[in-house]
Amino acid sequence: MPSTPLPPPLNVLVTEPIMARFTDVLTRNGDSPHAWTFAWGDDPRIAEVAPTTDVLVCSSATPATPELLASMPQLRLVHVTGAGVDKIPLEALSDDVRLANTYHHGRSIAEHVMMVSMMLLRGVLRSEADMRHGVWSNVLVSGDYPFGGVLAGRTLGIVGFGEIGSSVARLGSALGMKVRAVRRNPDAPVPEGVELDWVGPDSALHELLAASDVVVVTVPMSEETRGLIDADALAAMRSSAVLVNVARGPVVDEQALHDALTAGTIAGAGIDVWWRNPRDPDAPPPSHLDFTKLANVVLTPHQSGHTVEVFGQRAQDITDNVDALAEGRPLRNPVSRN
Repeated sequence: MPSTPLPPPLNVLVTEPIMARFTDVLTRNGDSPHAWTFAWGDDPRIAEVAPTTDVLVCSSATPATPELLASMPQLRLVHVTGAGVDKIPLEALSDDVRLANTYHHGRSIAEHVMMVSMMLLRGVLRSEADMRHGVWSNVLVSGDYPFGGVLAGRTLGIVGFGEIGSSVARLGSALGMKVRAVRRNPDAPVPEGVELDWVGPDSALHELLAASDVVVVTVPMSEETRGLIDADALAAMRSSAVLVNVARGPVVDEQALHDALTAGTIAGAGIDVWWRNPRDPDAPPPSHLDFTKLANVVLTPHQSGHTVEVFGQRAQDITDNVDALAEGRPLRNPVSRN
């Protein structure tokens, strides 16, 4: 019986630098039949390999430009290294070019949310700063030192209920929190392993905010969600509550959040996503207002999903999809362009 011929190898261009740290996964430790080129920024190799590129692997931070896509006549797949495809110029893609993304960040972000929430409720920012200045201060030695609090028994309010929201809910429940959520379709099935005390429609946002001790924002960025957490929303929260944003910066109104934190309308915030991308040369710093002077904020540079497990699994998705494309099999996580 004649053997089945192997599919021709594909030319893959990777323009996201972080994926170069997972070349062993992407290239299957050098056993991949495909040709992989890792180049970004002004690297001249991009222009050299573009005309023969079959698969472009990029991210929202290193997006495919219309000019780059126009230089790739045999392009068959644009694979984003994360979930967001909002910065891919879809109008520049021909109809036969496919689009895929990858996730795996839910657990990582959920652990970040719990970590930040604990830091805020336990007053870690103040005590850590005191220790660095040689000050030993706690409730036993300082009569006015505030007590910290545990998560168990408190109410976790989740705005949006996709992969991230579901992962946050699982961890919150495991820690003894009462979990509430608002979602576009409150009657949709609850993911496996998730326990909700209450779920409501998007219109019940303020009801959720008023009942929650920890509010976690996980909705995707759109014109509908831009400024969703505004001054009225923050005013609906308890003064003892904290807000953790792991969605996109503009989902929360920047001025309103700064005002609420300054005035003590809410007790604190964890900001992992920002209003400007500091990787853009004309846009630093990441916010228009200065949050660094506020003592009730945990500031992180959009790193809640930056764990080795996340990127290792994403690299595996990408290499599996390159193989699937070459062999004519269905892709994992295809993105509809309609």
